[in-house]
Amino acid sequence: MTHPRKWLDSVIHAPVRFSIAAALASVDEADFRTLRDAIEITDSALSKQIALLEEAGYVKVRKGFVGKRARTWLSLSPKGRTALTRHVTALQEIASGTPPVGDAD
Repeated sequence: MTHPRKWLDSVIHAPVRFSIAAALASVDEADFRTLRDAIEITDSALSKQIALLEEAGYVKVRKGFVGKRARTWLSLSPKGRTALTRHVTALQEIASGTPPVGDAD
């Protein structure tokens, strides 16, 4: 068996991207402003991190209008949900301090 650190996802591992993925995991969809306020980040920083998550296929971005105002809605893709679950499981296994089980020599 391999050490669970090998299951960590480098895209999600960054604290801001992890926060974004975790926040989106609890909802079907969130608007940009709500997500920005929830994770306490600037618009430009959130945009940059969303672009990286979208490029990895972890986040879906939907743009539209509410009245005359442009809006952006974000959701975690199935691929993103799987990656987040695997990443959290790896963190839990690492934190448990239980060494990986392998064949005895």
